[in-house]
Amino acid sequence: MKEEFVTVGRRKASVARLVMRPGTGKFEINNRDIKNFFDRECHYIEAVSPMVIVEMMDKFDITVNANGGGQTGQAGAIKLALARALLEYDESLHGKLKTAGLLTRDARVKERKKYGMAGARRGYQFSKR
Repeated sequence: MKEEFVTVGRRKASVARLVMRPGTGKFEINNRDIKNFFDRECHYIEAVSPMVIVEMMDKFDITVNANGGGQTGQAGAIKLALARALLEYDESLHGKLKTAGLLTRDARVKERKKYGMAGARRGYQFSKR
């Protein structure tokens, strides 16, 4: 059986490269503890949700290299990478992870600004006089 599971997750402009090894439940992101990395509790909850759903919080040591985007995007990227790593570890978890919607890549990204407009869809302010 493999000792190390390496996966990648993406969300918005963020990329998370995750390495999962059997261990005691240590979770590091960019060489910082996960509780210190995220400012908001909701980001922490989102990032560890795959582990909570399959009830394996203390079985693995997880190291993540997350870059690009902001904290929301990075939390989503970590969530996807972690779900993929758990699936690599045990294929029978597929049903639980799929019903929770954790195996689907969220494809929503920022829409580009178009010429002749102030933003992606907002036009410039119109002055009648």
